[in-house]
Amino acid sequence: MPRLSQVMIRTALIWLGVGFTLGGLLLWHQGVPLSPWLLTLRQAHVHMLLVGWTVQLAYGTAFWIFPRLDARGTRGDVRLVWLCYGMLNGGVLLAALYDLARVLVGTGGIGVMPVLAGLLYLGATIAFLVNAWPRVISFRTLPRPE
Repeated sequence: MPRLSQVMIRTALIWLGVGFTLGGLLLWHQGVPLSPWLLTLRQAHVHMLLVGWTVQLAYGTAFWIFPRLDARGTRGDVRLVWLCYGMLNGGVLLAALYDLARVLVGTGGIGVMPVLAGLLYLGATIAFLVNAWPRVISFRTLPRPE
């Protein structure tokens, strides 16, 4: 397994742990109220689990599993997938911190955070696809055994 896949999958597991912990606190708060601001972290919980865990786990596994470009085992420009990794985690952090920042600071100047998070998600997806697409196409154009 390539090092980049290991890093992405381990980071995805960290997001899973943090997201499940936050989800547990939110469930506990429904039965025994802990703090009124805790409910503002619901969207952070969603971003951590849907993007931070699920999408990142899928990208890390796909980078490892997709066919290689040649017999030497090259996986294309790995810098694009590192860029994907950074943008994806940056987007999750921005999206997770937005509601908390809105409660603490107010709405002044932080309204751009969800837009930035969405753009980072889009950029991460584009970077991953640019790396993965030649690997999918090259697999389809291999000569068929007769």
